[in-house]
Amino acid sequence: MAAASDPVELGAPWGPARPEPPPTRFHPVHGANIRVDPSGTRATRVESFAHGVCFSREPLAPGQVFLVEIEEKELGWCGHLRLGLTALDPSSLAAVPEFSLPDLVSLGHTWVFAITRHHNRVPREGRPEAEALAPSCPPALLVEPHLCIEQFRIPRDRLVGRSRPGLYSHLLDQLYELNMLPPTARRSRLGVLFCPRPDGTADMHIVINGEDMGPSARGLPAAQPLYAVVDVFASTKSVRLVQVEYGSFFPQCRPCRLCAA
Repeated sequence: MAAASDPVELGAPWGPARPEPPPTRFHPVHGANIRVDPSGTRATRVESFAHGVCFSREPLAPGQVFLVEIEEKELGWCGHLRLGLTALDPSSLAAVPEFSLPDLVSLGHTWVFAITRHHNRVPREGRPEAEALAPSCPPALLVEPHLCIEQFRIPRDRLVGRSRPGLYSHLLDQLYELNMLPPTARRSRLGVLFCPRPDGTADMHIVINGEDMGPSARGLPAAQPLYAVVDVFASTKSVRLVQVEYGSFFPQCRPCRLCAA
């Protein structure tokens, strides 16, 4: 389930499409137990299970996916990665909270989703909650080359986890492509993005191995800078950033089978 602070004042509708954004990096401001590598693309919690909150170095562009891959796990802890967005500038924080949930959220203007081994899908407006227990589209459609989320069309290839080369890697890759492995497993890829709406607000979406989990939070301020939040929490020990290549940046999503459901 997502936890969110109250929506802030509504902003203006979003502007026209922009050039492809720069590569994503982690912000130099982060939790006390986090170490970020010199490239700014890998974050590792070096002790305990907490103080693992990280941020994107720059605010995200509309439709831009902040995508991480789980690199290392640590046994003995209960809980998993947490993802979200914040309108707080990380540089303005007096101290990075110990937890994203509830500490960072309690500061306001922050929306965080706790990833679990199961049931990360969110029912759409006007649909029964039972819908969230089933895949949002038939498994065959998960191999479509693009993922359509509201008005955005995103190449799927980088969104899907990949196994390490080995004897059974081809079988594992098929499971990742069909999103049949636990989202908390090593090599799973998880992303967060926001999609502006005509009323000046935005929806936050979580993507797990190439599948959209639905709008996990609504009413975000689309006109304000929104930074990604990654909490390297408990059993998740290390994550690395994966760059998404958009090509022609964020083309409008034409009607397709993935969007029609």
